[in-house]
Amino acid sequence: MTQGYGVTFPRLRDAAGTVWQDYTHHAFVEGLREGTLPHKAFLGYLVQDYVFLIHFARAWALAVTKADALEEMRACAATVNALVNHELSLHVKTCAEAGLSEADLYSAEEHPANLAYTRYVLDAGHSGNFLDLLAALAPCVMGYGEIGTRVGPVAADHPYAEWINTYAGDAYQQVCGDAGALFDGAVARRLGAGAQSTPGWARLCQRFTTATRLEVSFWDMGLSFGH
Repeated sequence: MTQGYGVTFPRLRDAAGTVWQDYTHHAFVEGLREGTLPHKAFLGYLVQDYVFLIHFARAWALAVTKADALEEMRACAATVNALVNHELSLHVKTCAEAGLSEADLYSAEEHPANLAYTRYVLDAGHSGNFLDLLAALAPCVMGYGEIGTRVGPVAADHPYAEWINTYAGDAYQQVCGDAGALFDGAVARRLGAGAQSTPGWARLCQRFTTATRLEVSFWDMGLSFGH
């Protein structure tokens, strides 16, 4: 499922244990897959995810300043561009169909689960190094890629076809592949070939697992909008 995402990500994913399954097979995700997720839950999630992606883009911009190599800077800058100029447009389009403008999205009050997650990622970058930040960013990037390939692609008449097919599509899978290559290169450059036996590896696993738990809470938040 994650072929092409590199070697660092699956090692961190495996270290996260059942938390990863809780994230990628969450009831919110299964509702998307089955087409049974209440639309108001999806819409509430999209509004919060729009706010999330703005902070996520800021975290990737922070990664540019944490990078040690020009190739790392280029990869992080390209991700900022993809988030700001492409991925956000999916949210804007879907929410516009429900009568919400982009100004409405930008001014939306940030849910506590969103606040906890985004500030955790940003703090990982401010208080830690480049690898700390990548470990906190990776669950979102690769997790959505895994979810996309597991539940999609789906037919155009599926109620959540556009969302599912975006993350199942070649363009987003390439994003995951590029992020995996960036992570692998960064680990090799800083920790060497025996990365898993270094003192820093346990910290990366902790960063990754905590961010994954916050992803679970984000899905919980999404479900709550459907009640």
